[in-house]
Amino acid sequence: MVNMNTHEYEILLFYKYVKVEDPVALMHEQRRLCEDLGIKGRIIIAHEGINATLEGTKENTQKYLDVFLADPRFEKTHIKRSKGIGDAFPRLSVKVRKDLVTDSLSWPLDPNVTTGTHLSPEALHELIEKDRDAIHIVDMRNEYEFWAGHFEGSILPSLKNFRDLPKVVDQELGHLKDKKVITVCTGGVRCEKASGYLIEQGFKDVYQLDGGIVSYMEKYPGKDFKGSLYVFDKRKTMHFNDPETHEVIGRCHLCGAASENYENCTLPTCHNHFICCLSCKEAQNGFNYCSASCREGKPVAA
Repeated sequence: MVNMNTHEYEILLFYKYVKVEDPVALMHEQRRLCEDLGIKGRIIIAHEGINATLEGTKENTQKYLDVFLADPRFEKTHIKRSKGIGDAFPRLSVKVRKDLVTDSLSWPLDPNVTTGTHLSPEALHELIEKDRDAIHIVDMRNEYEFWAGHFEGSILPSLKNFRDLPKVVDQELGHLKDKKVITVCTGGVRCEKASGYLIEQGFKDVYQLDGGIVSYMEKYPGKDFKGSLYVFDKRKTMHFNDPETHEVIGRCHLCGAASENYENCTLPTCHNHFICCLSCKEAQNGFNYCSASCREGKPVAA
């Protein structure tokens, strides 16, 4: 029997906004390719493109990319790679959806037509070093992602979900319409639309971090971006700097202790995703309530 632990695993993160005539056909192609290579993870396909996070052995992720990047539609896709753990995903999920990123816009926004100017990690770092007060970094992730780590001094709109963006732009970002705005998100897929939406709303000087936060952290580990990057797999968070010097900025929702451990509230009507330190988790005897009010409504244990 082969010892799978001897393999080195890799996680791929990528997206591409490009016209896909037949998303269902691409879904079947992607599923067959990943199954043949033993690759797990999540792929979302829409008429507007593809968005994916996948894990496999380094040998097989390269075989996957050899096929994927040979497709003229995807040949210039920016691939982000990070070290895998072997079981970051429990299964393979390949789905067709209306959009790559769920929003509440009443009209289609095509990032290939309208989007913010791409800013490399090097260019953003230079701006931060040169004149941090002249730029306004706006974090387009959900608030629970922000808790574990973010750029110092960045702005977090009240985004419970990305689809809340139209509701908060005027209320919380309107004062930045004539300022240099740089949108950031995990891998870049949300910023393509978020920056385009800001432009459509009259913002004059809009940029987006090319390759997302993960590319910046890889280039400048431990600098400017404090804490860890929230990721949507078993790892929950990741960072590139030395573990001995890594700064945990996440705080337990219950006691305020430094932590990066995420749980889902046990109460079905809440199910809030929150940071819960291991001490508070242990004290709840198998439950993960995010507040006293949720705890008061907990179901009777079987």
